[in-house]
Amino acid sequence: MAVLPEILNQISLKKEALDNWLQSIYPSKDLPLYSSVDIRDSGFKMAVVDTNLFPAGFNNLSTRSLEYAAQMFKQTLEDRVKGSKRILIITEEHTRNTWYLENVHVLSKTISSAGFEVCLASFLDVQTKICETFGFIELETALGNTVKIHCLKDVLSKFTSLPGYFDMVILNNDLSTGIPDVLKQSKVPIYPPLQAGWHTRLKSHHFLATQGIVNQFSDIIGCDPWFFSCYFDSCNADITVDTDRQTLADKASDLFKKIQTKYDEHGIKESPYVFLKSNSGTYGMGVQAIASPSDILSLNRKSRNNLSVGKGSQKIHSFILQEGVRTDQKIGDMASEICLYQVSNKVVGGFYRVNSEKSDRDNLNSQGMGFRKICCTDLEPHLHPRNQECMDPHPNIGAYRFLAQIAVAAACQEIYELEKK
Repeated sequence: MAVLPEILNQISLKKEALDNWLQSIYPSKDLPLYSSVDIRDSGFKMAVVDTNLFPAGFNNLSTRSLEYAAQMFKQTLEDRVKGSKRILIITEEHTRNTWYLENVHVLSKTISSAGFEVCLASFLDVQTKICETFGFIELETALGNTVKIHCLKDVLSKFTSLPGYFDMVILNNDLSTGIPDVLKQSKVPIYPPLQAGWHTRLKSHHFLATQGIVNQFSDIIGCDPWFFSCYFDSCNADITVDTDRQTLADKASDLFKKIQTKYDEHGIKESPYVFLKSNSGTYGMGVQAIASPSDILSLNRKSRNNLSVGKGSQKIHSFILQEGVRTDQKIGDMASEICLYQVSNKVVGGFYRVNSEKSDRDNLNSQGMGFRKICCTDLEPHLHPRNQECMDPHPNIGAYRFLAQIAVAAACQEIYELEKK
């Protein structure tokens, strides 16, 4: 199967045309403030398989990447709110997840280094006594740093008498449980916008928007858009109910047939598979690799239970069936996939996600995962040389950048439609 290398060569040859096209499709509306994308590359196709608008792995970026991220945050935040100085970052309530706290520490430090005054706050609904007594909590991160997280209600009430104290709110909380009234009433600009949270956003909507843009991308380079996207389907279902599992199995059967047709068309001699996962949410929860439609019908009780609840033990009511893209990338003997981080539409860095317990067809965002920093930004390569801290990016990094930028444009379209409702 040698088609993909020829297509990637066309991407290199038409880079200027593709850059101009991307600029033309970006909406006049603000692009997502920041994002991360997971990209799978099987050697015969590559695609973004997940787009996160509340990225939580800044601690996995290289020092040089974080320096560039600070530059991009300075430019982007000042573009959003002229003269902004004080930033409130609203975090998740993962007070026991020390690696998430390390992400919070690095994110706040990066934005501070861009010249902003940063305050961290969270809802801290499970820390009511601390909020009543102190108004904040100090926590130690995985690497021994300290983060001071204020109780959000206290912070907002304290500065009610000082209108304009905060110039902007940055969400690093995906609002899975909905939009709290305290944020609905905010007169301070919030990025990403409230409608970008997983309380309304669906992966199926995102990938539908992505598909339309990938079609245009593929027209420019003259190839089948399937090489850069995944077939998918979705439906509302309760995975614990037999009739709903049958519905999912029927949809999976149709999806397998579509994928097999493409495999036959392009001479791919391996078996297709799909991922069954929650249609909203992140952290790799509610994800199951499916080798055949019958796997859905034969899910054991443990698997059904794992698929039935997501973040915060919320019941999963909607599922997406997404074409599986195995990864042919390895670091040592571990399966690996690339994750790129962007501020606005500029790649500021990335890392390889590896997993010592999973195969090249599994969900790597699960137990056993680790991270390897990579040297990649949208700066010229000679300004970001390889060093002991980070690894060289994959040779296909140019194509990955385009896919990441396409995902950002799709997310913007998606949020715009949600905000109109």
